[in-house]
Amino acid sequence: MRVIQTHRVAKNIEPIRIYDYCNGLFKEIPSRKGVKKAIERGEIRLNNNATETGFWLKGGELIELVDLENKIPKTYHLKLDVKFEDDQIAVIVKPAGLVTSGNQFKTVTNAIQGNLTKSDAIDALKWPVPVHRLDKQTSGLMIIAKTKTAQIELGKQFENGEIQKVYHAVVMGKVKDQGIIDIPIEGKPAFTSYESIKTVKSLRSEHLSLLKLKPKTGRTHQLRIHLSEMGNAILGDPIYSPKNLYLKHKGLFLSATQLSFKHPSKEDIISVEIPLPQKFNKRLESEDKRWLSKN
Repeated sequence: MRVIQTHRVAKNIEPIRIYDYCNGLFKEIPSRKGVKKAIERGEIRLNNNATETGFWLKGGELIELVDLENKIPKTYHLKLDVKFEDDQIAVIVKPAGLVTSGNQFKTVTNAIQGNLTKSDAIDALKWPVPVHRLDKQTSGLMIIAKTKTAQIELGKQFENGEIQKVYHAVVMGKVKDQGIIDIPIEGKPAFTSYESIKTVKSLRSEHLSLLKLKPKTGRTHQLRIHLSEMGNAILGDPIYSPKNLYLKHKGLFLSATQLSFKHPSKEDIISVEIPLPQKFNKRLESEDKRWLSKN
């Protein structure tokens, strides 16, 4: 374990949670989510010990940011579709059913090790890392950082809502042409704009609709919760679908199809777009044909 930076909390401060106190304290961790993850991983230590996000500081404590010097992830040999790559970043297509990271072997973090070229930059990371997450069941575009600068700058862009994301989903029911969903999630504001692209008849749910979605905030499960609350759960959602309409064994019909962001060290805007997964149009066509065959 290597200490990167130390900080002594001033004495006689007003009590504050370490999670809140460390927000903005270390330039290596530009976001609140990053602070939370660093504490959970044990990279932010208090008085030479691991701590918890809810610990209250009273003054005089020693806070350390450390490099745990973990081993390079074991490569999961899975061919990924790499849409963009340079010495600092990459954009890949995450297959549905693959988790972003964690203790499992079959993760995006492990898979990218065999798909990307090692960075020669001075601040190259020990290995490339995803800078955001997609649910296991969600497919689509993900940004990978290969340098510390990219990791920090992209983290800031995500925190400030500067990265433009577009998703497509097949949902149950009929939806009006367009609108904005404004429903708080866990007490926090959450906004999603949507546009209806296509609607077909369905024997199971009366209608199926293909939607284009633009989340304005980044809450956990935001799109899945918002569409479910609107009465149009995403097809194949095991958590938020009505039990009698849950489509088993077909996966979740949600994909991150477009990303637009500023390159972390240039003025260039990187825009990447992929087509809909084939199963989206196939499902719409098959549902429509089944309905027509019965009517």
